[in-house]
Formats: sequence, C-alpha cells, structure tokens
Amino acid sequence: MKFKKTPISGLLVIEPDVFEDNRGYFFESFSEKKYSELGSTIKFVQDNISKSKHGTVRGLHYQVGESSQGKLCQVLKGRVLDVAVDIRFGSPTFGKYFAIELSEQNHLQFWMPLGFAHGFAVLSDEAIFSYKCTALYEKTAERCIIYNDKSLHIDWMVENPIVSNKDLAGIEFSKIEEDFNFSIQEIV
Repeated sequence: MKFKKTPISGLLVIEPDVFEDNRGYFFESFSEKKYSELGSTIKFVQDNISKSKHGTVRGLHYQVGESSQGKLCQVLKGRVLDVAVDIRFGSPTFGKYFAIELSEQNHLQFWMPLGFAHGFAVLSDEAIFSYKCTALYEKTAERCIIYNDKSLHIDWMVENPIVSNKDLAGIEFSKIEEDFNFSIQEIV
C-alpha cells in the first residue's frame, strides 16, 4: 500500500498493492496494521455503498460535531470524479478542492479526514461507490454545500448533472458555519 499526499494537507490518495492473474485480482482495501504503522488511530464504524447512473452528482456533504466523519472512498464498479473541499477555517487551502478519478481499473482510494465536504460525479454508465466512515450517520448533523457553488469552480466533468432535491437545497459555500478549524492532519 502506498500513501501519497495531495496539495491539500490531510488528504491522501492510497494505492493498494493489487495482485492480478488470469482469474482476476486481489487487494487489501483496508489494513488497520498498515495504517497504524503510519501513526493512524482511525476507527471505522460504518460502511456505505451507493449505486448511481451516469451524470449523477452527489454532494457536497459533511457532518458536524461529534458526528463529523473521516471517509475512506473507493469505487467497486465504474468511474467517478471524487471531490473533497477544504472547509477548515484558517487553513491555507480553505475553499480549495482536490479531485481525483477513482475507478475499478485504477483501484485508488481517497482518504479525507474531518473538515472536508465530499461529493462525487459518475463518469461511467453506472458506478458502485464505497466508503468507510469514522462516525455514524446522524441526520441532524448533516450539512450540504450546493454542488455548483460559483466560488468553488468545481468542474464535475458531466453535462446536465442529475442531482437530488436534497442536494439542490445545499447552501452556498460563503454561508457555511465555522464548524472546523485548521490543524495539520495527516491520516489521523
């Protein structure tokens, strides 16, 4: 497993060791031992899987308070553009985003700690997206930034996105509350 830093502190791209042969492939999607060797104390408490069709945009979601979530994301089928927006007040990259294509072919994973809004767009005919969370879902702690906020300038790489009514009701980035403050976070 290779852990690669991104231009935004705390976000990591993980490249698992994939073993392929004529039967298919095998890889460890998570190893507590390998993460702990890096000093991580991550504990996952919930796994989520969503299936979406081409052009779907989900996000930009986050939770606040004790329900704040770190997420380890990967694609089981298809391709998505996975996006994390830095919402940590005081961060040198506050309001910036990092995007990466995750696919069943590249097997990449994307780790985002607390303090990031998350969303993804489906680039293939359909995608099955999986993510491990460090806190349970709590409806009252859920927040959403409108996916097409003009100040964020996110290119979702899809035309005529399919977005839920709930996500269309997301707030503008400029109106988020100061729920997260910057401190250097690597994978912990």
